[in-house]
Amino acid sequence: MLHPGDAISTARRVVYIVLLGALTALGPFTVDLYLPAFPVLEQNFQTTAAAVQLTLTGTMIGFGLGQLIVGPLSDKFGRRIPLLIVTCLHVLASVAAAIAPTLELLGAARVVQGIGAAAGGVVAMAMVRDLFGGRRLVVMLSRLALVTGAAPVIAPLIGSALLSVIDWRGIFAVLAGYGVVMLVCAVFVLPETLPRARRRDRGSTTVLQRYAGVLRDRIFIGVLLIGAMTFSGLFSYLSSSSFLFQESYGFNAQEYGLLFAANSVGLVIGVQIAARLAARFGPQWVLAFSTAVLVLASAAIAVCDQLGAGLWGTVIPLFVFMTACGFTFPCVQVLSLDRHGKAAGTAASLIGFSNNAVAGLISPIVGLIAHEAGITATTMAVVMIGCSILGLVALWLVVRPRTVPQLTP
Repeated sequence: MLHPGDAISTARRVVYIVLLGALTALGPFTVDLYLPAFPVLEQNFQTTAAAVQLTLTGTMIGFGLGQLIVGPLSDKFGRRIPLLIVTCLHVLASVAAAIAPTLELLGAARVVQGIGAAAGGVVAMAMVRDLFGGRRLVVMLSRLALVTGAAPVIAPLIGSALLSVIDWRGIFAVLAGYGVVMLVCAVFVLPETLPRARRRDRGSTTVLQRYAGVLRDRIFIGVLLIGAMTFSGLFSYLSSSSFLFQESYGFNAQEYGLLFAANSVGLVIGVQIAARLAARFGPQWVLAFSTAVLVLASAAIAVCDQLGAGLWGTVIPLFVFMTACGFTFPCVQVLSLDRHGKAAGTAASLIGFSNNAVAGLISPIVGLIAHEAGITATTMAVVMIGCSILGLVALWLVVRPRTVPQLTP
């Protein structure tokens, strides 16, 4: 028995994955559940699309900063205490967002809400790394990567359905309820997975020591860049798609949600195939494939739009792009966490921070580019292309796949 999780029964393992997956999904749902309401918010507050997108940026920056705080604290004090405190903060911020009278106050509440949602993903990945290693870690992280990748796509679908029965404020009330459920599960079901002895490992007793240990790893830095660029391309699409498909292509909220459901199929396929390929060939070589496909798919969106290919010229390359994201996410997590088991919370926090903070800064660029003419498939694709190219460069110049060692047993 090489790792503690090897002794856990299959039934218990399923329970952990379901709960940890739900915790992981809290962040993406907090970020994306209200995306279909963007046009409504624009009208309600008499503002611009770019101003509404800034509330998304604030959430993602808060989410990233929260992870930077929660990760090292979970390595120092254990997984449960930071999880409980920050999830309580999420519930309070969700209530504040639901009653916000102005866009500015909504934006402030969203920043705090993002901080409050940070614990779920960081603690879930760290707990999995506490329990598992090697090839089993690949399988377990692929389940969480499925949630991480699928939740941003499924959330707008659920948000669209909610908007048919409640207004946009009700969406934040639903998020408050979600946070309460996760808080109860964390109190009564999830155990502490980090032994006290491992919280005081030599050379990693302070936050700075933990960050320094992780950031000295060249491969980790490269993988961090790949994950951030892939997430940024994804969120450039997510933040602009409600305007693109509802205003340019005439979709209603429900049709827009169904489009996200279709794209989620591609992402699920990518994650499941990637887990098998990574265990057999190595995650670095799966990334060599997926990063190239991201560049080609995003370029195809712009080319098809310029050639006047219409809706299908946008939707089909988008499906391919989402599938390539599914190949990328689990490989990024495996390469990051397998090498840093003693600082899993810190490593997970850096992944989450870079993904969300960088994506939060990049996603509004679509709205700024399209300020005069409106959002089109081309303006969306330009940002996606740039992000994909940077990810491809990071793989071959920083990670350098041939230098990546094999996974530990």
